[in-house]
Amino acid sequence: MSTSVQHLTILTGASRGMGLAMAHQLLQAGHQLLCISRHSNPALQAAADQAGASLTQWAVDLADGAAAAQRLQDWLGTHDPARFASATLINNAGVIPALVPLRESAPADLAHALRVGLEAPMQLCAAFLGATQDWEGERKVLNVSSGLGRRAMASQAGYCAAKAGMNHFTRCLALDEALTPNGAKVCSLAPGVIDTDMQVQLRSADAGQFPDRGSFEGLKTQGQLTRPDEAARRVLAYLARPDFGEQPVADVRD
Repeated sequence: MSTSVQHLTILTGASRGMGLAMAHQLLQAGHQLLCISRHSNPALQAAADQAGASLTQWAVDLADGAAAAQRLQDWLGTHDPARFASATLINNAGVIPALVPLRESAPADLAHALRVGLEAPMQLCAAFLGATQDWEGERKVLNVSSGLGRRAMASQAGYCAAKAGMNHFTRCLALDEALTPNGAKVCSLAPGVIDTDMQVQLRSADAGQFPDRGSFEGLKTQGQLTRPDEAARRVLAYLARPDFGEQPVADVRD
């Protein structure tokens, strides 16, 4: 690998949808990308080789966020900070638990959604910011949230709670980093409504259990869903804005 100054990005949930699209768009010369997903992607490695980018993939279950965070902290400790002009963490992974009223939710299903969607991002933020605290390059944290972090929806208590928690811990994180020399710029960003497997899950839910199913069907039939590649471009463009982090909770459509 070249010893020239590079840009480091750590991305979770890079195996499909917008996460995979972001990973492809981040494969540029002079960039080092670490993808943390349940499965590695051979095609992504081939794209990295063609682009002259450095790619590392970890097959990790973020339901065990503590182990992933410790591994990240240890891995960051093996790098020379002087090599990186910037270091960025993008927490993109998340899951929707069963689309049923909370009274019918399985405790294990709720626990899994909160571990992956809230607990793991907090643990990874802690590991990333602790390990890079003395790095001189620019540091950023982008937590991919949802409009449902600010708007309630029936049969979505687990997902809404995870995203609302993400928004609020990001506000706390922004206050922490504002008091730190070379503190990280942080934002919890809603990326808009994207045409992914998650939308398929919402449209195929039992309408008797999920009263908003029709709304999601309408988004599809009316062509209001954003393609994953376009959503990825918008999110990464927001990340590159000079005012990134001025608003700790934002929407890419604002």
